[in-house]
Amino acid sequence: MNILTYLLGAPIARGPYSSIASWMTRLPQCPFSGEVERAIWGGYHTDRLGYAFAAGYAAALRRLLDHAASTQGLARPFPDPPLSGHACLCATESGGAHPRAIQTKLDKQGGALVVSGEKTYATLATLADELLVVASRGSEQGGKNRLRVVRVSPGAEGVTITEREPPPFAPEIPHAIVKLDGVVVESSHVLPGDGYDVYLKPFRTIEDVHVLAATVGFSMGAARAHGFGRDVETELVSLALSLVDVGARDPSSPLTHVILAGLFGSARRLLASLDGAWTARAPEEERLRWERDRALLLVAEQARGRRLEAAYASISSS
Repeated sequence: MNILTYLLGAPIARGPYSSIASWMTRLPQCPFSGEVERAIWGGYHTDRLGYAFAAGYAAALRRLLDHAASTQGLARPFPDPPLSGHACLCATESGGAHPRAIQTKLDKQGGALVVSGEKTYATLATLADELLVVASRGSEQGGKNRLRVVRVSPGAEGVTITEREPPPFAPEIPHAIVKLDGVVVESSHVLPGDGYDVYLKPFRTIEDVHVLAATVGFSMGAARAHGFGRDVETELVSLALSLVDVGARDPSSPLTHVILAGLFGSARRLLASLDGAWTARAPEEERLRWERDRALLLVAEQARGRRLEAAYASISSS
């Protein structure tokens, strides 16, 4: 069975789950191997957008590591040893997530590699089995920040994780401040490749693909559970197919960015058209939760707009 047939005919099982931690223990039961399919499956099997996001985020990180390996010609599995459970990419600092804003340092001290710094907004860090920390090795000639990604155990000495106040939408998704005070790491825990070009930059596109895929899965679960209609299901399945396609494309390609922008537009229009169905057919508690959480889809909207403009400029000049 493929994911499209699954969406149209699989039993509807959307929880409830006692917590996001409980929900995430369900994710390994997904029968699909493709990461976009796993994101869609996760969204389909939950009754709230925050949990769907967690499924999309986890799938996006796995896809990122697969992409990092393929672009560098590295043998599978990657990384070696594989990640243990759920991971969190820790990039954002007080000045943002732009390469120039990364002040966390990866230095040698007394013959050991040491990570020190503070990440101010680490999504799902409180639930992570591993932290993927973006850190600087100093500046190159010309001032470019030399970034690497380091695997850090949340339980390592010198790591402090403090959960932040929940956001006004999708409050089930925990965000945290991560402080790293002289955390000793092995050289084998420094992932190969440039921290920005190989990891941070493509992740922005990969995360968008997989979170949108999880949202489509969530919407399909709601549509089937509450009888939104076959025309709605048909459009959602078409979006799911398109996301499987774009998820397999190079996340750095301008064409990928144009296609993804089109899918976001189509999804926004479709979801906006469902307001009447939510009001007429869904339980009030779930409808109110959806109305509260749908702002999650607007996060990083300005960044996506800049990415689209850059994509069109690149295509026009080629």
